[in-house]
Amino acid sequence: MEVEIGIGKSGRRAYGFDDIAIVPSRRTRDPEDVDISWELDAYRFELPLVAAAMDGVVSPTSAVEISRLGGLACLNLEGIWARYEDPEPYFEEIASLPSEKATRRMQEIYAEPVKDELIGRRVRELKDAGIVACASLTPQRVERYAQLVLEAELDILVIQGTVVSAEHVSKNAEPLNLKKFIREFDLPVVVGGCASYSTALHLMRTGAVGILVGVGPGHACTSRGVLGIGVPQATAIADAAGARIRHLDETGVYVQVIADGGMGTGGDVAKAIACGADAVMLGSPLAGADEAPGRGFHWGMATFHPTLPRGARVEVGRKASLQEILVGPAHENDGSLNLFGALRTSMATTGHESVKEFQKAEVMVAPALQTEGKALQRAQGVGMGH
Repeated sequence: MEVEIGIGKSGRRAYGFDDIAIVPSRRTRDPEDVDISWELDAYRFELPLVAAAMDGVVSPTSAVEISRLGGLACLNLEGIWARYEDPEPYFEEIASLPSEKATRRMQEIYAEPVKDELIGRRVRELKDAGIVACASLTPQRVERYAQLVLEAELDILVIQGTVVSAEHVSKNAEPLNLKKFIREFDLPVVVGGCASYSTALHLMRTGAVGILVGVGPGHACTSRGVLGIGVPQATAIADAAGARIRHLDETGVYVQVIADGGMGTGGDVAKAIACGADAVMLGSPLAGADEAPGRGFHWGMATFHPTLPRGARVEVGRKASLQEILVGPAHENDGSLNLFGALRTSMATTGHESVKEFQKAEVMVAPALQTEGKALQRAQGVGMGH
């Protein structure tokens, strides 16, 4: 239903994770009987997780640990790892910068050109570790580096930008023909982000095996403030899931919907899947891991843009190990640890055995969900009042 914004302009009401709740059903299950595994193309993962292609989150080393725990990690092939032979001093420097100087200095650090030989080397590091090698490139550079990642035997390519469309119009340069590129490229491709039904459907029609859903919800992203664009995640995911149904009806091909951004707790992860996601892409929650290269700091892919930064370096602190964050045990009661144990328990409590079943869970608009009966927690800054 559209709401009148003013004479001559109306718009849909959209919802974020804090606006909705998952409704318990008549059935419950044993958490041990719940299957939260996920498949992307020919690959199966025990956790429905993609670690975001952000320099403060994924390194070749942390990618191996995330894989060991059952997830998939995506390495940024245009980030620090592809610009510097030894990136560690730059991570140390970024973590030590005062807030007022961080963006300017990061622009300088990222002005170093991407090096072809480092792209191949980083992919081979992942392959040599025996894990599924997943890495990202932006639409502007993907054709330039496509042959390099093929030669390095990458397994999954993510084409990622703040907003990616199937139809980019430019008077100054020949734009990437996404449909032509994906259909001719000899690897499975995930593409995003997007935040609407029509864009999701068009991206699915390019032949991508998965799409990323989310424009601006990330903890380090400032696109919503800088550009004024975005859609709250619960609505964006539900719209993309609707596009997936139509695409499946039209083609018989199921495209994975990956919720990207805006999730900080196990409850957020559960709501993303209940709204229709097949998996989640996490950045900020993993940036707080002991193994994360950012040393407790997190920044988005557009933070260091040379003329229009659309992100901020945020401090998340070092919270726990990757294992504790993803699969526990949790030693905090704020929902930020054992994210996928929480997902499993949420599914069991609502009676759903698989991710596909959980996508059909009943949800309702619940503006009082975060505050009802929580006055003491909020007053004391504990639990849900943290």
